[in-house]
Amino acid sequence: MTRCCRFCKAPLETTFVDLGMSPLSNAFLKASQLSNMERFYPLHAFVCGACFLVQLEEFESPDHIFSDYVYFSSYSESWLKHAARYCGQMAERFGLGGSSFVVEVASNDGYLLKNFVQRGVPCLGIEPAENVAKVAIENGIPTRSVFFGRETALKLKAEGRSADLLLGNNVYAHVPDINDFTAGLKALLAPQGVITLEFPHLLQLIRNSQFDTIYHEHFSYLSLLAVEKIFAAHGLMVFDVEELPTHGGSLRVYGQHAENAARPALPSVAALREAERSAGLARLETYTAFKGQVEKIKRDLLSFLIQAKAAGRSVAAYGAAAKGNTLLNFCGIRQDFVDYIVDKNPHKQGLAAPGTHIPVFGPEKILETKPDFVLILPWNLKEEIAGQIAEIRQWGGNFVVPIPSLQVF
Repeated sequence: MTRCCRFCKAPLETTFVDLGMSPLSNAFLKASQLSNMERFYPLHAFVCGACFLVQLEEFESPDHIFSDYVYFSSYSESWLKHAARYCGQMAERFGLGGSSFVVEVASNDGYLLKNFVQRGVPCLGIEPAENVAKVAIENGIPTRSVFFGRETALKLKAEGRSADLLLGNNVYAHVPDINDFTAGLKALLAPQGVITLEFPHLLQLIRNSQFDTIYHEHFSYLSLLAVEKIFAAHGLMVFDVEELPTHGGSLRVYGQHAENAARPALPSVAALREAERSAGLARLETYTAFKGQVEKIKRDLLSFLIQAKAAGRSVAAYGAAAKGNTLLNFCGIRQDFVDYIVDKNPHKQGLAAPGTHIPVFGPEKILETKPDFVLILPWNLKEEIAGQIAEIRQWGGNFVVPIPSLQVF
């Protein structure tokens, strides 16, 4: 069977990185499930030689991955501040008010749209995970629990609704049918409307060895070069782009209808396009070199943990994040190395991490057991986490961050 690119349908032949077999990274387990067989899938990322879209094959449907989801955006303070800033910036830049209509795709628990509701801007959230959408609705955020694509967009259009601002934060990477999703953006966008999409930047993933952001929920790994091609194929264009610090380095692309001449492309677009080309994102050898970086991180982390355990030291982990589960499974780290994981999200507490079966507790567990080392799994939040449990210094504890290179502080 020939593998084909999910966007351009060219044959997929070049490996970006093969992380072996792994369970779904958010498929946390109840105690009653621990003796059941778990499903493991290949975590093998390819790069398309024609359009340079890095991608995983689709092994499990979005219906299965997102129907009962344990990721709630409201448990990261820095992310909530980021969302509030975004809403203020968009309202000001594009003059959004009571006669505007904002649609957020993958709106989660309404953490972002509540800022528009407070400003009196009519909005709608689209969130496929019913358990998460229910929380948003209870908090007064109009939300529909459906998957977004061309069909959903046309239904909304038939109701006389089109979006002045159509946004998606960390969703573009999560859709297996990127053509259907982009066609939906085109269909729902008002004639002078603006699309903003935020997603982790492939350039930063490569530069900073962020292989742990590769997991089955992320079907695509995006650069501006790839996104411009996808947009153009659907009658859209990127007119501005910003580099953001979120998730270890993200892009926010601003899109509009290609036929909209009112907003010419800003210099930021050409500048980043050139930066990506200079960094080698239009050359296959840049992608094939990534494997060596990943293997070094695995060796360094395992060497550290072996030495720590041999010296009788205890290790706990902070943050039951999806990226942490990719790292733990790829490195083969279980309770022989890490005693437990703590997380602020009560929906994850009392469960066990997929694949490794490391138990998850609330953050107070760290103060009870006083580990010698705390391995920070969501390294993009290391300052926030180190601030939350600064007390570990009272007993001489240290933090460990494995990516982009091993750091003990």
